[in-house]
Amino acid sequence: MARDSRLNILGLQRFGLGLRPGDLAAIGGDARDLFLDEVKRRSVPVPIGLDLVGQAQIGSAFYAFQDKEKAEREGPRPAMQAAMMPAPGGMNEGQGASAPPPEPPLPQRIYRDEVAARMRAGLEPLAGFGERLAQFWSNHFCVSVSQGNFVRVLAGAYEREAIRPYVFGRFEDMLLAVESHPAMLIYLDNQQSIGPNSPAGKRRGRGLNENLAREIMELHTLGVSGGYSQSDVTSLARIITGWTIAGRDGRLGFPGVFAFNAGVHEPGMHPLLGKDYEEAGAEQGRLALLDLARHPATARHVALKLARHFVADDPPSALVSQLVETWRRTEGDLAAVSAALIQSNEAWGAEAAKLRQPQEFLLAMLRALGRKPEFGPIAGALATMGQPLWQPSGPNGFPGNNDAWATPEGIKTRIDVAAAWGRQAAGAASDPRALLEAVLGPLASAETRQAVARAESKPQAIALLLMSPEFQRR
Repeated sequence: MARDSRLNILGLQRFGLGLRPGDLAAIGGDARDLFLDEVKRRSVPVPIGLDLVGQAQIGSAFYAFQDKEKAEREGPRPAMQAAMMPAPGGMNEGQGASAPPPEPPLPQRIYRDEVAARMRAGLEPLAGFGERLAQFWSNHFCVSVSQGNFVRVLAGAYEREAIRPYVFGRFEDMLLAVESHPAMLIYLDNQQSIGPNSPAGKRRGRGLNENLAREIMELHTLGVSGGYSQSDVTSLARIITGWTIAGRDGRLGFPGVFAFNAGVHEPGMHPLLGKDYEEAGAEQGRLALLDLARHPATARHVALKLARHFVADDPPSALVSQLVETWRRTEGDLAAVSAALIQSNEAWGAEAAKLRQPQEFLLAMLRALGRKPEFGPIAGALATMGQPLWQPSGPNGFPGNNDAWATPEGIKTRIDVAAAWGRQAAGAASDPRALLEAVLGPLASAETRQAVARAESKPQAIALLLMSPEFQRR
């Protein structure tokens, strides 16, 4: 096959979601044009499901869930125990041997539905550059369900509301949406941050929580080498006091949504990176975030991270320079930056050195094998491989470098998952050699072709295909 064909498929793996049987024929021409068309159309899949709702409905439902749990904990124990006593015959009334299992509690149910919807969204696109970008930005501005049930119920809505609408928009708009979303405010404890000189601070004797301010500067915008100081972190923490969520009483607004509480906002002018912010209320924080979004260090930090994610741990300096220049020239127009990434010859010329992260690997398997996303197998596989959805260990997100995933234990868990999925897919999948041609085509090496052809069984052949270097790396 021609080198152009191999480059085309490598590009589809590097910037897309993985090929499905039939995709090669549907794509036809240059994959660059396909990706650029997604940018032009602002094509980002929206996870859908009958049970997916927004932050307002989730907030109200979660407060009601908490109230119900509290009532059950504090309710009369004897009555509860009597209600749980089995009826004659060993079963409660209305319960039979074939009764379906009870629905899980609200937080687990919402998380289950959001995970399945997120994975379904990754099966739809032909190429999937927009979806890959959504996943990149979701990890850049990560929250973690490990923080507690409130973040667990909000994590999917957070991605749908604060990330996906802005993937091809302006970085500053995404930044504002992210930092004001209830999921981020709860995750990084900003609802606990109180200006020491605010009415509430004087009354309660409580002070600042700098978690959100620190991560905004270190992770979300300037980067650790962005030229800020600890005093800047403290100033930003003062500036965004009052950014919180409305409580169950509705005093600040609809329960569970973003609200500005003037009673806890630190009054006065606050300096940040050499500029004084004198505006009052929430506007002070908005203007500070806009300036951070437009700072030259932010362009450099995020452009480098973007190049590392898609191309190489040590990306070509010319590529990074192109992205930084586009970012600064367009003032953070993410559509222009994304197009510059696709149009860069350096981005296409690099070897397939990046190991697919577990979520990428799982989605590529789903697409290749034509499997429907079911929560149990998805959650189990991602947990086994160390990348459960919306559950990084810290605010820096899941690691993007190869060393984090190419450990002996990491490779072993991939082999285990590939073997299990190979066994499950053997009955429905086509001939493994035909599947190889469909999802790898001319990218497959002679060694991989030989390994698949000589496999002792169909499940083994599928597992070898899924674990081949050409399928694992992009």
